[in-house]
Order: sequence, then structure tokens, then C-alpha cells
Amino acid sequence: MNMRPSRVLKKLRAGETVSCIKINFANAQVSEIASLAGFDCVWLDQEHSAQDWSVINSQVWSAKAWDTDTLVRIPRGSYSDLVKPLEMDATGIMVPHVMSAQDAKNIVRMTRFHPLGLRAIDGGNADGAYTNIDFNDYLEQANRERFVILQIEDPEPLKELEAIADVEGYDMLFFGPGDFSQGIGAPGQWNHPDLIAARKRVAEVANKYGKFAATTGGIDKLNEFVDMGYQFVSVGADVVGLSNYFKGLVNQFTNTAAEKTKAASIYK
Repeated sequence: MNMRPSRVLKKLRAGETVSCIKINFANAQVSEIASLAGFDCVWLDQEHSAQDWSVINSQVWSAKAWDTDTLVRIPRGSYSDLVKPLEMDATGIMVPHVMSAQDAKNIVRMTRFHPLGLRAIDGGNADGAYTNIDFNDYLEQANRERFVILQIEDPEPLKELEAIADVEGYDMLFFGPGDFSQGIGAPGQWNHPDLIAARKRVAEVANKYGKFAATTGGIDKLNEFVDMGYQFVSVGADVVGLSNYFKGLVNQFTNTAAEKTKAASIYK
């Protein structure tokens, strides 16, 4: 028996571009709808969202049903916060605010099995098919088919960026523009020259050291990101889509009702 192969890693290793969308709602149906739409990966968040482990578990199941990868951004806490999503069979985790090469090494040590790290071993959860995968096969496949992403979203780690990229055992460097814009004193200024320069540098350094480059941004910027060297791009969020849909309906309703009221008043 084998683990489910990662759709994301298969495409990245083939030189293709991976699509991802962020899911803020604590609801497995939303993850399933995104998976049905055809995204390669759904990004589930525990750094800023309130869903508990049982919700994450159901979201992972709903995406897996349609062969879609799940990425869980974990909160910075104990080692169990890093490995629990992987044991639920999330396809990958993302660690926010990585600040140094030593930080990167510590993360690898906690999230990879021997010989890459010393992740705590269980094997009795979903990722190990509840002990139905051979012990040594489980360790090898988990290291090969599950991905670890380190987020660069502060100005400080840029000083050590090459050393961070050179650490063995993780897969992607993810440039986070939101917190980075705040860190340079220009919150929300997505075209700030320092932000653009940092985004380019993260992609260049990641590729130089054999890591995949990942980022987030508007779909209208996709070509620009790909030209920079990014292969993994998160291009939207459920809350944005639903908010825009609701606003569009309300605006259309309001305008139509106003026209009807105006027309009726003419004939009074």
C-alpha cells in the first residue's frame, strides 16, 4: 500500500505551474467546491482562522475525495502543531515568519523523518493508512510525497536568504507580500519597489538552490509571477469570491428596484 501521491509535487517536478486558492471558511463543503472547480491545491489556514482540528480533518477529506492537495498553514507553536496536519494526511504544511537558517533547520528536523530529520513517528493515522503502510515505506513516502513550505514575509530574513534556501529537507520558499509590506513600512502598497525587489529575489534564490518558489497575488499578475520564476501561485480566497458575489447581487437588486420605483412613479 502506498500514500496518495502529491498532485502539487508531481506538477512542480514536471516544471508545471500549480494553482492554489485560500480557504478561510471553516467548512468542508467550501474546500470540496474549490476542489471540484479544479484547483490543484486548497490552502487551509490556522494562523489567522479559527477552525479546530476536526474541521481541518474534514476539509482534508473533502479535498482528497477529488484528488486535490491540501496545504495547512500552521500556527507557530509546539512540534505537534507542525505534524498534526501531516498525520491527518494534509499534503503539505506552511510555516509562517521563518526568520533564519537555524529556524529553517529546526522546522526540517521536526517535520521530516530520517534521514532528513527526526519527526516524531506514529504511523497509525490517516497518512500512514492507519498502520497499513509498511513502516519504512511510510517514512520514505512521507518524505517524498508530502511538502514543507517556509514563508518569507519579513525583511529581516532576507539577510540570510541564501543560507535559508540552502537548508536541505524542505520544498518551497513562499513570499508573503502582506506582512512584508507592513514590515517595510508600506502596508498594502503591492507595487512598492522594495516589495517587488524582494519578491523577485525570493524566486531567484529559491530556484538557485533547488527549491520551488511560491507566492500569492491577484490572478491578473499570474504571468508576471511565472516570469519571475514562481511555479506555485495562490490566486484568490473564498471570502473574496463570496463577498464580491453578494455585493454584485445586492447592487443589481438595488438598481433594478430603483428603476422599477422610478418607472412606477411616472404613471401615478
